[in-house]
Amino acid sequence: MIAVIGLLAGVVIGFALQPDVPLWLQPYLPIAIVASLDAMFGGLRARLEGVFDEKVFVVSFVSNTIVAALIVFVGDRLGVGSQLTTGVVVVLGIRIFTNLAAIRRRLFRA
Repeated sequence: MIAVIGLLAGVVIGFALQPDVPLWLQPYLPIAIVASLDAMFGGLRARLEGVFDEKVFVVSFVSNTIVAALIVFVGDRLGVGSQLTTGVVVVLGIRIFTNLAAIRRRLFRA
């Protein structure tokens, strides 16, 4: 329940303050969001399967986000940032949809 309240508070504060994302950070923000969504759906799946561990969730959340941003950063430095960004989004997208399929099967038995 605390997480839901924190999420709602964050959304309200974000809409009220409308923070600007610095120009140098803009290429990494979508990747960080996709990596965070991957960890979130993985955590939800683990919760439904009864194997959720808060420590594993936090480490997964932080490490997924950092590694994804680091891959894009290295790609930018090598001049292939858009290709690596696409690769990261595809891999994380597959993981998100795999977790969503498992959640759907668990909830709806379908």
